[in-house]
Amino acid sequence: MKKVFELIRNQHGSIYRLALFILAIGVGVYIMPRKKSSKYEPIEGKPWPYENLISDMEFSVQKPVEKVTEEKQQVRDKQSLFFTLNKEKQQEATDKLNYGLERFTSNKLENKPVLRSEKEHQKYVANLQRKIKTVWAKLYKKGVIKDNGNITGKDGNYVVFVNKGNGADTKYLNSFFTTGQATELIKQINISNPEDYKESVNLLIEALSHNILFDKNDTNNYLENELNKISSVSGKVEIGELIVSKGELLDEDTYLKVLSYQNEFEGKRISEKENRLIIIGQTLLVSLCFLIIFLFMMKNRANLFKDSSALKFILLNVILFLALARFSLLFSNPYLIYVVPFCALPLAIRSFYDLRLALFVHTITIVLVGWLAPDPFHFVFIQLMAGILSVLTIENLYKRSDLFISVGKIAVVYFITFLAISMITEMDVYSQDFIIYGFLSISAFLTLFTYPLVYIYEKAFSLVSDISLLELADTNHPLLREMAEKAPGTFQHSLQVSSLAEQAIMEVGGNALLVRAGALYHDIGKVDNSLFFIENQMAGLNPHDELSADESAKLIISHVIKGIEKAKKQNLPEQIIDFIRTHHGDGMVQYFYRQYVKKFPDKMNDTDMFRYPGPKPFSKETAVLMMADSVEAATRSLAIKNAETISTMVNKIIQSQMNDGQFNHASITLKEIDSIKKIFIKKLLNIHHLRVEYPS
Repeated sequence: MKKVFELIRNQHGSIYRLALFILAIGVGVYIMPRKKSSKYEPIEGKPWPYENLISDMEFSVQKPVEKVTEEKQQVRDKQSLFFTLNKEKQQEATDKLNYGLERFTSNKLENKPVLRSEKEHQKYVANLQRKIKTVWAKLYKKGVIKDNGNITGKDGNYVVFVNKGNGADTKYLNSFFTTGQATELIKQINISNPEDYKESVNLLIEALSHNILFDKNDTNNYLENELNKISSVSGKVEIGELIVSKGELLDEDTYLKVLSYQNEFEGKRISEKENRLIIIGQTLLVSLCFLIIFLFMMKNRANLFKDSSALKFILLNVILFLALARFSLLFSNPYLIYVVPFCALPLAIRSFYDLRLALFVHTITIVLVGWLAPDPFHFVFIQLMAGILSVLTIENLYKRSDLFISVGKIAVVYFITFLAISMITEMDVYSQDFIIYGFLSISAFLTLFTYPLVYIYEKAFSLVSDISLLELADTNHPLLREMAEKAPGTFQHSLQVSSLAEQAIMEVGGNALLVRAGALYHDIGKVDNSLFFIENQMAGLNPHDELSADESAKLIISHVIKGIEKAKKQNLPEQIIDFIRTHHGDGMVQYFYRQYVKKFPDKMNDTDMFRYPGPKPFSKETAVLMMADSVEAATRSLAIKNAETISTMVNKIIQSQMNDGQFNHASITLKEIDSIKKIFIKKLLNIHHLRVEYPS
């Protein structure tokens, strides 16, 4: 038991990382749907490449969704309209007419023309009254139908259903007057006197009302019944029936049979034994995918593999997008999975780490998600092409224009790849499902949310993105402003070191923004005791003259610890603090050590008090900063600055650091160090306004 505890104590980091992977595998398997998966992937219009497929169950052959949709649209186009005869409305209109007609008649009788006898006038008014009632009776003998826009444009032979209280009867539309037709009939009333004609027409039109009213409920119910009559199946396959033979061309009918067989097979309720087998298979597949990520990081990104935050960040992203894909399948349309912005995954990882890792994780994630997607091969191909393009076309995520342009490019790749696949499989441009283009457009647009996603990741996992590095590199940052005020020499030194290191890291490959920000903050520990550092001293004034060599060394070395404390107080990221920790490695303060040895020759081996606390640089970026810091400071002390002296100084200092083993833990090669030397020499000559001496 004691040995077990010792093993856990000594290997707790490895055990923790292994536990993270096991947890990720468990969550991944839990997310995967429990259903049977067919081993066939039929393509319409292509020969059947598998063995003869004989049905082992009875199933119905499903019609294509497009065919069912077309049939339903035909029913909607020819839908029957239902109307109701409303006798109350007719009676209300008649009562209104009678009331108006009574007033009209009374008024006419009172206003007899002078040349017309009383008898003739009464006969004339009675005739007017008869003509008005005749038109009215003619109108409501047929009925006036109300048009809510549903009968507009339909001809007179269009059949409608009219319910008169004893069931619905079919009628032609021309069996009724529309409002317009009724008005035209009223205007044809045979009255010669203009004034009487006008009053009679107005009287009829004002009293006119619809008595054939549109019945929305009956219309909708009838349509629903007709739609329900449309069958979604076109046939049936019996047990033992040959579905397709090897090499047979998959025409539309055969293709539908194979698809229906697959759907029936995958939709069958699985037994407990089958469920166990599915879980075991999914566990093996998910474990294999995560094992590949595990081995890749262990072999190629050892520093990230040992970083628990980085590991959690990457595993969480894989699980997150797997979960989003699974969530999209909860809805009826399986192609909603194309809405998920999978291109945001490599962009988010690229914001913090290198291109290779981003592409690798994206590829593994898409392969995993492919098990959930309809038409897995097509899905994987589309998402891989778009994901690779997304990270290759965005040089720096902090440039907002690059992200917007990349979104457009991603959308174009989505459209081109999906169109090409549709042309191959459907052999028709117009028969494809165009709604998927909308889903792909939404997915491309959602890629813009990479910005807020990166911010959340920064806070959750203590990561640093290019956007944050750009903000930190702003010389208006409070720490840098304080340095410029209290230690102007150190500030200028930091600016020069930043320029040197950035140029060098761009040459050998690395994070230029990280180096620039790290260089600006590497000496912030000098701010509180700025006069003890030569770059801030006035001519002739050196506080070290009053101190012993070991006291001076202690004060010089303390700027590393003070810098770390100051950075933590200001909540600077750990990645920046690493530059403060490592910019002197565990090297020695040589000047004061030599002074000490001169005074105490017998204490030559007492080097600990003159050595920086370390650690040594452990990345290419921190190694470059150490070189840049040393050569920039040393070059300032040269009495004669020319190509020869600067070149000698640069080579001497970097060689000394190499001999001291300062770069043993950094992933930097001798060839890269040689390139860095050349960059430093060229840059320092430019800084000091010197020309390179060319051979005669």
